[in-house]
Amino acid sequence: MEENNEEKQSNFKTVKNPSNVKTVKEKKEKTSLGFGRGFLVPFISGVLGCSVVIGTCFGVPSIREYLLGNSKLSSNNTSSSNLSTGYVNQNSLSNYSDTSVFAANKILPSIVGIKVEYNVNSMFSMFGRQSQPSTATATGSGIIISEDGYILTNNHIVATSSSESYYEVSEATKVTVTLFNDETEYEAKIVGKDEQTDLAVIKIEKSGLSKAEFADSDSIKVGEFAMAVGNPLGMQSSVTCGIISAVNREVTDSEGKKFTLIQTDASINSGNSGGALVNSEGKVIGINTLKLSGTGIEGMGFAIPINSTTDITSQLIQYSKVKRPYIGITGLDLNEQMAKTYKLVVGVYVKSVEDFSAAEKAGIKAGDVIVEAEGKKITKMDELNEIKNSHKIGDEIKIKVNRNGEEKELTVTLGEQP
Repeated sequence: MEENNEEKQSNFKTVKNPSNVKTVKEKKEKTSLGFGRGFLVPFISGVLGCSVVIGTCFGVPSIREYLLGNSKLSSNNTSSSNLSTGYVNQNSLSNYSDTSVFAANKILPSIVGIKVEYNVNSMFSMFGRQSQPSTATATGSGIIISEDGYILTNNHIVATSSSESYYEVSEATKVTVTLFNDETEYEAKIVGKDEQTDLAVIKIEKSGLSKAEFADSDSIKVGEFAMAVGNPLGMQSSVTCGIISAVNREVTDSEGKKFTLIQTDASINSGNSGGALVNSEGKVIGINTLKLSGTGIEGMGFAIPINSTTDITSQLIQYSKVKRPYIGITGLDLNEQMAKTYKLVVGVYVKSVEDFSAAEKAGIKAGDVIVEAEGKKITKMDELNEIKNSHKIGDEIKIKVNRNGEEKELTVTLGEQP
């Protein structure tokens, strides 16, 4: 309106009489006509223009919210992803905090604290007398997988046993579980454990527990939200946030075992092992298992993809172990240099054959060099194991060995790993 008034005054001032001889009456009529053109026409045009602008603005949702009092323009676009390429549309992160809160509230009731007790025997003797064993404790985390008390965790939490030059640590003597917002310690029994996958299942006698919900870990993408949940350093119900740094990352642990894991920069510390790595919906995508540490290393944690645990978990509950196909040999990788040195061929050298094993029944002998399995060239024990693990107990596989310079094809009926 202020602009219209200024325009009116401006128009009114610019009206000029064509002659100085006009009468007072004529001047009033001219003035009246100038006011109509100078004020009413712009005013009506302004009203119409304003209506068009407001109408347009109310047609745009974000501007409509702004005009109605919501001065914070936000975007609640849902993610539109292309599963074949992995690309997604850019979205607003204004609700990132709410995402974290939602994910934490969703998963925390399904995460437990685990305390394990061990006996430690000193290898030193004082004046010929053996010292009395002491008790040591360790902590970890677990994920509730059933309402009646089954809990998934890492094998290395409940099966820590080792011998050093000055001490010996026993198997776990007692395992207790603490639930979310519950200080009661529930004694747990070890249902089953598997060293190869570093997974274990324990159980407490309690019902009505909050079972965790699993997501499809095969569909996760690099860069998406990730939250690690557990009990680092015994600090129960801690959460840390980050992203998925890599998928299908091959990692070798300190004992030489190889794993295919999810990499994340969400902080994973001692005690987080066995806890959950979850997505933005609070659904489990992995089990926190290890981290890289040392000078210059930061934000490199790893989790076992949850999809790879389902069959293992079922077998641990049903059989207390994982049933795997078995050949029954110990082997040594022969590269070109070693083969040339010992006048052998490249492949897997059979150092020994177990009694009554599938290998013995098939006719494999110590000193043989395995060069082929199921039509594929073999140069490493890992390659042979990969082929073996792709079959079931009782399956037959064709193995070609080189014995004293001659090749023989043998049929091995896979047994069950003891």
